[in-house]
Amino acid sequence: MEDMDIITMWKAQNEKIEQSLAINNHLLKEIIGGKAKSALSHLKRLKITLLFFGILYLLFLGSLISFAVTHYSPAWNYFIISVGAIFAINTIAVATYAKHLVWLSQINYDGSIAQIQQRLSGLQSSIIKHSRIMYLQTPFFTTFYLSSNWFPENAGWPFILFQVVFTAASIYSSIWIYKHMTLENIDHKMIKSLLSGSGRETVKKAMDFYIEIEDFKVEK
Repeated sequence: MEDMDIITMWKAQNEKIEQSLAINNHLLKEIIGGKAKSALSHLKRLKITLLFFGILYLLFLGSLISFAVTHYSPAWNYFIISVGAIFAINTIAVATYAKHLVWLSQINYDGSIAQIQQRLSGLQSSIIKHSRIMYLQTPFFTTFYLSSNWFPENAGWPFILFQVVFTAASIYSSIWIYKHMTLENIDHKMIKSLLSGSGRETVKKAMDFYIEIEDFKVEK
């Protein structure tokens, strides 16, 4: 009987421990979820701001392109092509901001940790891809002011040399960034600096919160 009593007491104690761990896990998940939600709320506000000003920027660029096309002459070619490319890339940007807002609103903080981590990982990858594309517009900021009325025929060779080097360097840097700005190179000092302000750090912070839960479970 004593052995049976000991076994019964041990089972009861074990159940209490399991219940206690379950409660601790639930409370920890709620705390982490609150931290992640708070951090991502800042990202949501950033995306809303970028979406608003992005739309205004597209309207501005669109009006410039419309004016250039309406008053077309060969002198506008550099401007139309350059601003048109900038407009196209920023159209992708605005669509991406809207997509990110939808993704952020779809995160269920009461759902499974694996699902939350998967959504955050996808959001991080999308932010990196978006940033890569945005840097592709850089070379067009070095050509929009040119005019076939004076370039290159009536431009002095020092300016032509400067323009060629300036544009070539911009093309090279944008291609380098596009090639190297990947999730694998995320800890590269230059890449990390170029991604500053993109919101990736906020997503990474939220992801780290949920890693704490996994570490807690392993320790237990």
